[in-house]
Amino acid sequence: MVRAVPGLRRKPEIMLVFQLLFLVALSDLSFAKDGSGPHVVTHGRFPHRVAKHGSGHARRATLDRRQTANPTGCSPDSQITAKAPKTNIFAGLTDDEAAAVTSFLHDQESLNLTAASNATSWDNKVLQVELLQPNKSDALSYLDSGSAAPDRYARAVIRFGATLEPYIQEYQVGPLPVANATLAPLNFIYNKGRGYQRLYDADLEALAAFTYGVGASVADITQPLLNGTAAGIPNDTMAIAGTSPLIHDANKIYQWNEFYTLHTGACFDEDTLPSGLMFKTDITGRDPSKWSVLAWQYNGVFYESETAFRRALNSTSFKRPGPNADGPWACTDYNEDPFPHDELNPPVPVQPDGPRFALDEQEKYVEWTTEVDFSFYLSSNRYLGLQLHNVVYKGQRIIYELGLQEAVAHYASASDPFQASNAYLDSEYGLGETAFQLVSGFDCPAYATYLNTSYYAGETTHTHPSSICLFEFDTGYPIQRHTAPTYVSVTKNIVFVVRSVSTVGNYDYMFDYGFYMDGSIHVTVRASGYIQSSFWATNQGGQDGFHIHDNLAGSLHDHILNYKLDLDVAGTANSLVKSTLVPTSEVRPWSNGKTINSMSLERALIASEDEGKLNWDSNNAVMYSVVNKDQPNKYGEYHGYKIMPGTNNKNYLAIQNSTTLGNSVNWATHHLYAVQRKDSEPHSAYPYNGWDPNAPVVDFNKFFDGDSLDQEDLVIYFNLGMHHVPDTSDLPNTVFTSAHSSMIIAPQNYLLGDPSRSTIHQTRINVINGSVTDALTFGVKPPTCSIDLSVTAPNLQSFVGEVYVEKYPYHPDAQQLGNPGAGLEGSIP
Repeated sequence: MVRAVPGLRRKPEIMLVFQLLFLVALSDLSFAKDGSGPHVVTHGRFPHRVAKHGSGHARRATLDRRQTANPTGCSPDSQITAKAPKTNIFAGLTDDEAAAVTSFLHDQESLNLTAASNATSWDNKVLQVELLQPNKSDALSYLDSGSAAPDRYARAVIRFGATLEPYIQEYQVGPLPVANATLAPLNFIYNKGRGYQRLYDADLEALAAFTYGVGASVADITQPLLNGTAAGIPNDTMAIAGTSPLIHDANKIYQWNEFYTLHTGACFDEDTLPSGLMFKTDITGRDPSKWSVLAWQYNGVFYESETAFRRALNSTSFKRPGPNADGPWACTDYNEDPFPHDELNPPVPVQPDGPRFALDEQEKYVEWTTEVDFSFYLSSNRYLGLQLHNVVYKGQRIIYELGLQEAVAHYASASDPFQASNAYLDSEYGLGETAFQLVSGFDCPAYATYLNTSYYAGETTHTHPSSICLFEFDTGYPIQRHTAPTYVSVTKNIVFVVRSVSTVGNYDYMFDYGFYMDGSIHVTVRASGYIQSSFWATNQGGQDGFHIHDNLAGSLHDHILNYKLDLDVAGTANSLVKSTLVPTSEVRPWSNGKTINSMSLERALIASEDEGKLNWDSNNAVMYSVVNKDQPNKYGEYHGYKIMPGTNNKNYLAIQNSTTLGNSVNWATHHLYAVQRKDSEPHSAYPYNGWDPNAPVVDFNKFFDGDSLDQEDLVIYFNLGMHHVPDTSDLPNTVFTSAHSSMIIAPQNYLLGDPSRSTIHQTRINVINGSVTDALTFGVKPPTCSIDLSVTAPNLQSFVGEVYVEKYPYHPDAQQLGNPGAGLEGSIP
């Protein structure tokens, strides 16, 4: 289009172009028959329609029937139901299956099991029972070819404590039901060679007694120095935290421990109350009498022994900065300093016609077909939380599997050995285990639909009510708009969201999967909660972060979250294309011999796994696409889906060759990865990799063995996250608005146009001489009924917490209620 330069008169030929455009536009306008002003056309035509799954006439008729049956434009808030086309083969074990598998395991004399409720650290017990996900080849035969559903197998994790070298071993039990089952070690999906891992801190009660014994032995120091004690007694005012993972060095096991002040107010804010007093222990072996304290540190000064520390305490030069004191500054409650006009209610979203998506709650199957023909299955498990399966778009599967694989919070410090030794692999703590109930009206809109999740641990099934929410919302900005000389066209941007929140210790992670009308899927994670802060030592410089409160520093750390994306674009035979914008400097045939500085697009195939470790370009000039070379469109371009960052937080670990985590985080060294899919490589990580970081059960580097990526079944692993340098705005909590990261999975030449043109929730306003002549609404009937705003108010009394049922012995009706995390004692390794 020709653009006029402000302040300059348009040339005659340019004016002619605008006049022609104006006349063409007039020929497409609909006028009121009496010429008396604006006329609202309720059924406008759809220019440039794209081919799509299903019949447009059928959809038009369905819309007409709904509007005829609902003349007011509003309907009861009832959920549309769907019937899943297939049983959800990805869903977890049923309560009865989990109980039967547990009983079966106890019947195996070779395991020598003790009921988890009675087991000590020196007993063998069932740690975990869950569904062993089917191999993809078997699943596709069922989903696509009408074959029988694949046999179901359980995955059981047994903790063997009755030995001087305790360990866990994985087993598969099946096929289910257990009347037909056999027991076999589960090894083939672990590239260490077997599903086995040594356990180096099996005796947690003995370890706690030893640690708090150390605290008691220095109570004469901590009371005057820190105004508190941590002696393992009821009136303690301090606690002792140990590093994770344990430190492995020359067949020895070490751990740093720090004193933290306990909260005194309403908020559990211990993570902001470090004391700066810490000690290093040798906890090798299972005999506590051989454990010892090796060194101490306080206020950034290292002491090789308790004797040296006590000697320094008595010197006149010893600095005593004091503890971090609890107070309102560390609590998340209202601080009684209101915003102007905050007493007025903010805008609230409403859903006038009820949910516009369909749900088969029993099968955890969802259809969002009102707008763009998405359907998928959901599952959730203890370690990884929410997962998506068999995502179908316009009648074809585009994704077989999409979900989190691991999340690491890796800390760093030059002066604080406690912080320098901490790197949490969150799947060990359970991203599903910590996905608690969502707060209606705050975590999700009050009108959202909620689903429960369950997981098994320690011979107990735990159910988290309303821990997944599903809802549509208007993003507040249009998906499309354009202003032309005689009209403006604009389309609402409606997104369908599946959400869960996992509170892993101090951090709350919000996980979103957003489905958009352009056929794209946005994967988003946000982080909030308390930072794990460090003590600001009097000799500390700025290399470890900012000084954010009295004696408090914001501890440097990285959040990296690894996702698995198994795309199937027009089938399972796919290739990965790298498209790069490159600068050019060339003489063109039309440039009269002058060099033109410009850019061009270079496209190349990623041929094999040898090239499969990938990074985004610093200028975002590189794009990766999964395509099907055997399925070009009518213009010869490959059908594909592109993968691109949605936010600037597109990170991998800043720490290289991590001393703390070794080979257990080889999935966190690049932005994304491409590998050939194998049944023997279902996950990039393993929940207990941190127990032996240099020899993990799953080493992601071993996935890269040179296999072809040319028209093969591909899997993309990508990382989201953020480099977190906490500052004063992280007190009391980090906020979601800045701590978030996302990835976009979007069609590329997949359709012949923009599929959002199929929504009627758009308008074209035609204008002549400054007056509206037509306002096309394409069949939308605005709601006219009254809304009872009480339905938008959250029901805060509905929060339940957790429901749990013991599976051995099994009493299905003996449900118990508790706060979030209740009943977890049996799940601790």
